[in-house]
Formats: sequence, structure tokens, C-alpha cells
Amino acid sequence: MQEDLIYKLALKEADGVGGVLFRHLVSFFGSARAVLEAPSGQLQKVQGIGKGNISKIKKASEGLIEAERLLEDSLKKGYKIITFQDAEYPLRFKGLYDAPPVLFVHGESDLNENRTIGIVGTRKATEYGKEVTDQIVSGLKPYGVSVISGLAYGIDITAHKSALKNEMSTIAVMAGGLDSVYPAAHKKYARDIAQKGALVTENKNSTLPVGPQFIARNRIIAALSDVTLIVESAARGGGLVTAEYANNYHRDVYAIPGNINQPFSEGPNNLIKRNKARIFTSINALVKDMGWDLDGQKSEAVYRAELDLTQFTDDESKILSLLRDKGECLIDDLSFESNIPLNKLASLLLNLEFQEAVKALPGKKFKLR
Repeated sequence: MQEDLIYKLALKEADGVGGVLFRHLVSFFGSARAVLEAPSGQLQKVQGIGKGNISKIKKASEGLIEAERLLEDSLKKGYKIITFQDAEYPLRFKGLYDAPPVLFVHGESDLNENRTIGIVGTRKATEYGKEVTDQIVSGLKPYGVSVISGLAYGIDITAHKSALKNEMSTIAVMAGGLDSVYPAAHKKYARDIAQKGALVTENKNSTLPVGPQFIARNRIIAALSDVTLIVESAARGGGLVTAEYANNYHRDVYAIPGNINQPFSEGPNNLIKRNKARIFTSINALVKDMGWDLDGQKSEAVYRAELDLTQFTDDESKILSLLRDKGECLIDDLSFESNIPLNKLASLLLNLEFQEAVKALPGKKFKLR
């Protein structure tokens, strides 16, 4: 097990080997060791790999000693290293083309928490933004929701602190390695989060955070979250990047509407204006939309079990039955499975939305409400 992990760590650090190629190579050859030991001729058979990458992969074997040191250092410090082939790997990452193949984790929280919300926003949060964030996190406590954010100044740290105060699970996604808490002023909170939640990063322990890694960090926040909430953001704030990733992953996005005269209202207001986020109005509305109830089970599942198809037409019943069985479904797949033409299906789905029986998702997907 440890030997396999050492080879994976060495392959991960190879120049030109991103997450997509990493998973493709390991799946193709069966193990990271087989990848590093494969002759160049075999590597050439892998679709999408170039000659430049082949030479870099062959050179990755030189990093095995460093990878072994990284593993030893992680074990000594109590860090876990989770790869995409492990049972602990986040199920929410499955199917995401840019999911990190390796995660470094410090803490006790399960990365497969039942309910998760990402809360992000500007580092220059107003008192209103902090107050709203605290109210929302506190209001979600009865629903067993884990709070995910980026440990930054402003909205992020407010969300983490509120979760800690309310004894809720919270996960901080870091841009650098686990040894490089940024900002340094939040080291105390990082220790508390590790004890009651988890610190997560895709970067090895000693990595210092730099610009592109903050963008990459935002995609992990979005990927771990069932729903992402943007509290305050400038017109080009990092929170908007997180919202964009969440939309691309077909996750729910909400935004707190703000005072039109405040610069950090511009981001959330624009998301709402462009239909990139729903307007947040209350905890009750959010948990209803998400299908979260108080006993820890999704009320969506209860709705599916109790769905009375007799009140719908034959075609509508066919659509609802498919969504009940499949969960989320693309409109093209619904058309194929139901044998209903796309133009007619679009009209039926719109009618079912008006009846609050189905919910439209980004990417032309639908699910039961």
C-alpha cells in the first residue's frame, strides 16, 4: 500500500502530469508504478500523451526518494494522503474531469459528509456580510450541514469560526500545503478546524500558496459542496470563480443580494441578474430547495416515495417516474428514455416546473423537486 502511494506521489509531481492525465495513466496501466516503469513505446499508446510528456514521466522516477520522504513526513504529522482510488476519496468528485487525483488531509471530518455548503466571499467583508454569514451558519446547525470555505480573511474565516462556535463540522480548503497556512494569522483557527473538521489541499506539505493555486483551491470548494453561497464579492472577486466552478459542476448556487451602493454587492447582484445564482432569502427556503429536513434524511427522497402519479398526465407520469429512478437526468436522455420528442418534452418539463414537481438544473439537467 505504501509503496503504491510513493509511486503515485512521484507521478503526481511529474511536470506536465495534471489530474486528468494522472488518472488516465494509472487506469490505463493499472498502477502508478507500472506507469513509471513502462517503456516509452507503451506510453506512446496512451491517447493524448505527447513526446514531451513521455520524457517527463520517465524522469519522474527520480522523485521516488522525495516522495518517500513526503509520505514519512505526512505520517509523522498525522496527515492523511487520499488518492482517487481510495474509499475515503470524495464521492462528489466522481465524474469531475478536473478533480484532484491526490488529497492531503489533516483532521477528523469525513470528506463524504451527508450535507455540505460552501460559503465564500470577499476578504474585505462588511459587518453586514459577517453578521449574515454567522446567522446562516447558525441557522443550518439543526440540519447537520458541514461548512466548507477557504480559510481566507473576511467571509471565509467568519464561516469557519461560526461553524466552530456552533460545534459543526467545517472543512478548510487550502491553496498551499498543510504546513503553509495562509494567512499566517489563521493558524490558530486551522488547528481548531483540524481538531473538529478537516484541512484539505491537493498540494504537498511544504508548498507555499501562489496565485494560480487559489483559483485551483476554489474548484475544490465548489466540488465538495452540494450548494455554494456567495455572500459578498467585488465584480471580479474570487467568490465568483467558485460560483462559476459550481455552475459548471451542476451544483446549486445562491447569492446574498446587497446594497447597490456597496462595491462588494456587485458580484452577488450580478450573479443573480445573470441567472448564475438564486437569490438567498431565508434558511427555510434554502433547505426546502435542497431537500434537507431535520432528521438527517433528504426530504427529496420522501417526496419520491410518496409521489402520486395519478394527478399527472401519462407523459408527465413517464417523466416523473424516470426522474424518480435516475435522480438527475439530461433532457436528451429523458427524451430518449421516454420516447418523447425534445420540443414536446421541453413543454412538459416547463409545465412540471410550474407545478413544482421538477427542478431545472444547469446544463439542461432536471430532477424531482
